[in-house]
Amino acid sequence: MNYDVFNGDADGICALHQLRLAEEREAELVTGVKRDIRLLSRVQAGAGDALTVLDISFDANRDDALRLLDAGARVQWFDHHYAGELPEAAGLEAHIDTAAGVCTSLLVSRHLDDAYLPWAVAAAFGDNLHEAARAAAAPLGLDDAALSRLERLGTLLNYNGYGVSLDDLFFHPAELYRQVYAFEDAFAFIEQSEAMRVLAEGFEADMARAREAPLALDAPGCAAVTLPDEPWARRVSGVYANELARAHPERAHALAMKLPDGCWRISVRAPRANPEGADELCRRFPTGGGRAAAAGINALPADMYDDFLAAFRERYP
Repeated sequence: MNYDVFNGDADGICALHQLRLAEEREAELVTGVKRDIRLLSRVQAGAGDALTVLDISFDANRDDALRLLDAGARVQWFDHHYAGELPEAAGLEAHIDTAAGVCTSLLVSRHLDDAYLPWAVAAAFGDNLHEAARAAAAPLGLDDAALSRLERLGTLLNYNGYGVSLDDLFFHPAELYRQVYAFEDAFAFIEQSEAMRVLAEGFEADMARAREAPLALDAPGCAAVTLPDEPWARRVSGVYANELARAHPERAHALAMKLPDGCWRISVRAPRANPEGADELCRRFPTGGGRAAAAGINALPADMYDDFLAAFRERYP
C-alpha cells in the first residue's frame, strides 16, 4: 500500500502535487492542520508498503519513522525542518535541506528538474520565502503581475492550513489537495478554482481583524501581538506573522494566540534581515520547533508565557 504523508500547508500540498504530476500513484492521504506534524503516528505499514513524507520534521517523527523502517516499509522524505541525526536504513531516501532559503516544494522541484516550477514558486511565497521564490521563478520569465498571482496562490493555500483543529479551516487539507490535483497549470487553478474564491474572501476578512490586534510587546528588535481564542484568529495567525515580518524586516515578531485550555499557541518569525534562531528559541519550550526563519510553539503553558517573552527579547534584542 502507498501512503502520501504531507503537511497541510502550501508547501506540503504543492510538494505532493508536483510528485504526483510526475508519477501518478494511488495512495492513502495522511495530513492535518499545519501544526499537526507528528503524522507518522497514524500510519501502520510494513514490508511492501511505500511512504512519501513531505514537509514534516524527521526529528519530530523519529520514533514512528524508525518503527516503520524496522517493519520493512520504504520511505521517501523531503523536508526543510530540523531533522537531527538520520538513521542508516536501506529503506530511507532522504532529501533534507535546512538552509534558510529552502522549502520542501523547492527541494521536490529540484528533484524533478523543475518540471512543475510554478507550483514550487507558489509554495515558497506561501512559506514567506519571497526572495527565494523570485529567484526560483527566474527561468519562467514571468512579469510582476504573474508573480503576484503565484504569491497570492501560495498565501491562500498556506492560510487554509492554520488552525487548532480541522473545524477552523475552510477546507480539509486533503480535500484542498484533491482540488489542486485537478490542475497541472497553476494559473488555471488560480483562475478557475472555487477554492481560491472562498479562501480569498475569508483571508481578507480575517486579516482586517488581525491588523487591529493589540501589541503585547513593542521593542526595537522585536514585537509580539496577542490574538483572541477565535476561529478567525487561529486561521490568520501564520499569514499575519508573515505580513509583519515583511513590513518590518529588521524586527522579530511573535504572535501569541490563547487556546481554549489556557495555553498559548506561538508563531515566531526571525528578522528577515537576519533569518536565524527562531527554531532554537522555540525548542527551549514544550511543543516548540520549526526552522531558523520561522518557528512556533503548539501549546505553551500559561505560566511560561512571561518566560517566553523574556527569552524572545533576549534572543532578538
